[in-house]
Amino acid sequence: MSKILFILTSHDRMLNGEPTGLWAEEHAVPYLALTQAGHEVTVASMAGGRVPVDPKSKPTPEQALLWKRALDRLADTPAFDTLDDDAFDAVYLPGGHGTVFDLPYDKKLHDLLFRYEASGRVIAAVCHAPAVFAGMRRGDGTPFIAGRHVAAFTDGEERAVDGTEKVPFLLETRLKQLGAIHHAKADWTPNVIRDGRLITGQNPQSSAAVAEQVLLLLSRRPVFETLAA
Repeated sequence: MSKILFILTSHDRMLNGEPTGLWAEEHAVPYLALTQAGHEVTVASMAGGRVPVDPKSKPTPEQALLWKRALDRLADTPAFDTLDDDAFDAVYLPGGHGTVFDLPYDKKLHDLLFRYEASGRVIAAVCHAPAVFAGMRRGDGTPFIAGRHVAAFTDGEERAVDGTEKVPFLLETRLKQLGAIHHAKADWTPNVIRDGRLITGQNPQSSAAVAEQVLLLLSRRPVFETLAA
């Protein structure tokens, strides 16, 4: 059994004041997949306390029943920087528009991810959560994400949800500007890229596949340099 740290956004407003936060599916589906496989998941957030959930991601009654165990964990979370991050084998960052506002600007989170990379632990992020890499630079100024193969919420998907004027930057464009090799599929198509022990997914529809790749790496199967699904 492995120990996995989930770090969720604490930001609840878009630039225009519209409510946002975590995208429920991107937390609930991987949480259930990983815990049902026998792994221990600790759910933390950027600031601690109740995690804001994007109202547009409100589950259906059937989903709410299925996801209850995962969604119940959102009521009161520890701040991630109060935990011993050395106790975990992997970190997973679910998305939602909130992540574009807090993850790229938190040096403690960036330092945690650099430590995980250096120690060969699994780093996974889906949808908007790869925005965290937009703020990460190495000691020589090189972007963390330069030359890495990734998937993330595309500019086309951002336009489709009328979000381009509501976020501080377009994620696909920013990652490419920083030297990432961005792999996109058609809007709302599941798409996961694995580059070493870095796993990224394009959109909410990629949540289950991201969890599958985390499970593969935690089972210590051979690591392929890049994998698209």
